[in-house]
Amino acid sequence: MVAEIEAAGGTALAVRADVTDLDAVLRLVATVVETFGGIDVLVNNAGNVGADRGFEADPPPFWETGPEEWQAWFDVNLFGVMNCSRAVLPVMIERGGGRIVTLVSDAGRVGEPFLVPYSAAKAGAAGFVRSLAKAVGRHGITANTVSLGTVRSEERGGPDEETAAAMLRRYVIRRFGRPADVAAVVLLLASDASSWITGQTIPVNGGYSMAT
Repeated sequence: MVAEIEAAGGTALAVRADVTDLDAVLRLVATVVETFGGIDVLVNNAGNVGADRGFEADPPPFWETGPEEWQAWFDVNLFGVMNCSRAVLPVMIERGGGRIVTLVSDAGRVGEPFLVPYSAAKAGAAGFVRSLAKAVGRHGITANTVSLGTVRSEERGGPDEETAAAMLRRYVIRRFGRPADVAAVVLLLASDASSWITGQTIPVNGGYSMAT
């Protein structure tokens, strides 16, 4: 990705960090600030659906699980968002503005019976961002979430044809999302065009659910 950005004439830096470790994230932010002089935009894009478990797997019902199985969902999907936001906010406040965009899931908006801890973590992240928006708005910082349906890319495997057809029956637009569908909305929320949008959850989901 760095090479691709540089080939297009941009400047890029790749730094590896565990978003569940606040100290690691603080070191990451310090490296970015040292290299580029500040941070204008944070996109919280790290997420998981549990340790080594995918949406198409057959997880046990919630009542047959325990806290040790829930932890991985919350560590990345909720605490990862909190850690990264905590790390960049002093930099943004000092600079007098910034944008925080967090990717969540429609599982957190409508609930998924086989993804109960994941749904809770994503709903928690959205609630955190709404509260954060109220806390930092006076500093010229906006904070919003983008709520996704199922997104597929060439790098990511998908369900078999029968499973895919069953999943798509719940979508008004009968296809899975593409990275470009998400990127367009994230770009809007990261730009000056969204300077009067904050505390919002914007569904990008092909009509999987409807917002009022």
